[in-house]
Amino acid sequence: MQDGNKQPLLAHLDELRVRLTKSLLALVVAIVIAFPLARYIFPILMEPIEGVALYYFDLTGLFSPYIKICLYIAFAIAGPYILYHVVMFINPALKRNERAYLYTLLPATIILFIGGALFCYFVLLPPGLNFLYRTFPEWVGAGVEPMWSVTDYVSKITQLCFWIGVVFEIPLVMFFLSKIRVISPEWILRKWKWAVIFAFVLGALITPTPDPLNQTLVAAPILVLYGFGCVLAKVARVGLPFRSRKAKS
Repeated sequence: MQDGNKQPLLAHLDELRVRLTKSLLALVVAIVIAFPLARYIFPILMEPIEGVALYYFDLTGLFSPYIKICLYIAFAIAGPYILYHVVMFINPALKRNERAYLYTLLPATIILFIGGALFCYFVLLPPGLNFLYRTFPEWVGAGVEPMWSVTDYVSKITQLCFWIGVVFEIPLVMFFLSKIRVISPEWILRKWKWAVIFAFVLGALITPTPDPLNQTLVAAPILVLYGFGCVLAKVARVGLPFRSRKAKS
């Protein structure tokens, strides 16, 4: 009996090993492709703020941010293939209807992530960077001039774009969880106070400034996305003929 239980576990572990190996190989190939492309990303990263000069102060100071950009490009290239293996691995654990919902929503996850990254790049970064580079130093005075390192700049910009892209997935996650009855629209509405607190805490963590205005620029879209997610969660329950999960009440 124990051997019978071990067989499926070993089969799952072997499948996980194969899919992880294929995903890592795809990532390595994507890194090789991304390496010559990364040099074209630096001018794009500089566009949200004009007139800034970046510096590096050690021998490998430029190499580290360059590799970081390569990794982000590589994940963008290999991401769909890696996501495919993730979905195929969890596929047997999902019910038939749940698989249909997941496959239908996958393209929307990519669109929302890109939309969030673009929102960060065009809406959030320009006022935030200008506040840090010009407004705040001028207010402080004392002849203090900003001298930003390329390592810190690239790290902050890429992290912000990535996490804002992740935040934009909130409505889709809420829709899917409501569709498979993990959460209910009523439960979501009752947690709105926690959503407000979470939005402003996340805004403080994501934004590179302590400025309440820039934190609000992040928190406000999160709250809008939460409200949109509430609507989608309600829509998800319309016409549901089955009860695949125990809903939270």
